[in-house]
Amino acid sequence: MNIGEASAASGLPAKTIRYYEDIGLVRPGRGDNGYRDFVESDVHKLVFVARSRSLGFTVEECRHLLSLYEDRGRASADVKAMAREHLARIDRKIADLEGLRATLGALVERCHGDDRPDCPILERLSGGPAA
Repeated sequence: MNIGEASAASGLPAKTIRYYEDIGLVRPGRGDNGYRDFVESDVHKLVFVARSRSLGFTVEECRHLLSLYEDRGRASADVKAMAREHLARIDRKIADLEGLRATLGALVERCHGDDRPDCPILERLSGGPAA
């Protein structure tokens, strides 16, 4: 199948598919005309990578996950360890975002939001203490 058909089958834009080919995540064959010739296993890899990316895995992690997926002798413990590390990063990001939310929420509450020029939000952003 051509790249347009692979795009439709995988749900990925052709530009993304070209990028994944450029970095070696998929390696479609080439027809006599030089055009990419995707097979079902290529589309399956594209869908696998898309799902992995939607869970926040990096491209390099996707590469590793693909290699684990293709290695029938792999230990599921390797996959679980990788997923557990990623989950820990997500938890750290959530904690960071909750901290940001609390800080900004407190600043928003302190700001009168009226015609006066004093504003704790701008004061904090400028490096001063929030009033």
